[in-house]
Amino acid sequence: MGSKYTKRYTEEFKRDAVALVDSTGKTVTAVARELGISSESLRGWYRQAKADCGEGAPGELTSAEREELKRLRRQNAEQAKTIEVLRRAAVFFAKESDR
Repeated sequence: MGSKYTKRYTEEFKRDAVALVDSTGKTVTAVARELGISSESLRGWYRQAKADCGEGAPGELTSAEREELKRLRRQNAEQAKTIEVLRRAAVFFAKESDR
């Protein structure tokens, strides 16, 4: 079973780990073992680094695109809340004007 917390790594550490995979020619698993980190974490960082420099799988989002998507989803949720408030206000005032 996993631990109760998620270990956070700096962007510099992630970049260096990915560069180590590229420069040594070792597998992701071997480098992860040497660094004492999860091979799945390093594999994800490696995949994202490749996508960011245009070498990723077709349809894979870059970090900038992921951030924009996150921002747009947050904005969409805020607008949905605003629309719901305005809808309720319209219903309220429609009932008030009928009196």
